[in-house]
Amino acid sequence: MTSSPSDTPTPAGDARVALVTGATGYVGGLLVPRLLDAGYTVRALTRSADKLPEEWADRVEVAEGDANEPADLASALIGADLAYYFIHSMDGSGDFVERDRRLAREFGRAAREAGVGRIVYLSGLHPQGKLSKHLASRVEVGEILMACGVPTAVLQAATVIGSGSASFEMLRHLTKRLPVMVAPKWLKNRIQPVGIDDVLHYLVAAADLPPEVNRTFDIGGPDVLTYKAMMQGFAEETGLRHRMIVTLPVLTPWLASHWVGLVTPVDAGVAKPLVGSLVHEVVCQEDDLREMVGAPPGGPTPYRDAVRSAVGTR
Repeated sequence: MTSSPSDTPTPAGDARVALVTGATGYVGGLLVPRLLDAGYTVRALTRSADKLPEEWADRVEVAEGDANEPADLASALIGADLAYYFIHSMDGSGDFVERDRRLAREFGRAAREAGVGRIVYLSGLHPQGKLSKHLASRVEVGEILMACGVPTAVLQAATVIGSGSASFEMLRHLTKRLPVMVAPKWLKNRIQPVGIDDVLHYLVAAADLPPEVNRTFDIGGPDVLTYKAMMQGFAEETGLRHRMIVTLPVLTPWLASHWVGLVTPVDAGVAKPLVGSLVHEVVCQEDDLREMVGAPPGGPTPYRDAVRSAVGTR
């Protein structure tokens, strides 16, 4: 049943209200039940209530609206103690940088005016220096949110390993469909992948950071691998034979994104930012969040364990 937050009674007890944007997306959809299990009253901002997952749609408050509309944002944020920002433009449109900049500014302003206590944003792990256009935009969004006046935790992750993750699905399909491939040389770059369960642990835990904490955090698993090694590891864990991968220096990110689109179901508008991020070596420079909030249950998930969970063999 769809309800407006302004018409929804204040929840009984001491349950904090967590607004989740992007609740129909991959990470947002998985985070909602984790927050519910942690005792939060969850409010989902969505353009269409009909698209919310059936398994938890009737357990949340629904704020039906558009993050582009200031009135919808203001309504969704009424009484929220915490807000998760999962709004990214990965549709290939040329104006995505300005669009994401404007959305982040409006969200930060609305959250500040609503008296929200903390924003949590999932961004991309990145090195110093020049970045791909999409990754640079993700970094800028984090900076805008941290400057908005609401304490913000920006969690920076590389490849997320989990069924349904766009980066994992690209890895899965490339490995399964191409036993022999000619690939760009940056498949030899180092990456620190992270399992989706670890990401969800840190997202929930970040809500309880002290109010003076307003910063970025690198999050990653225990393994640092090349993308090539990740593909070989996936092949071994799923019973595929060894992949023959020849790397060449001539395949640009633009060409590679179209190559990915040809051989996988991943849309070119999504593949382009994913491929662009692989140009960089993305390895955690600090582990402060784990030290502040604790490790995931059982410790950080090794890459191959995360793959087995993602494909249902663990």
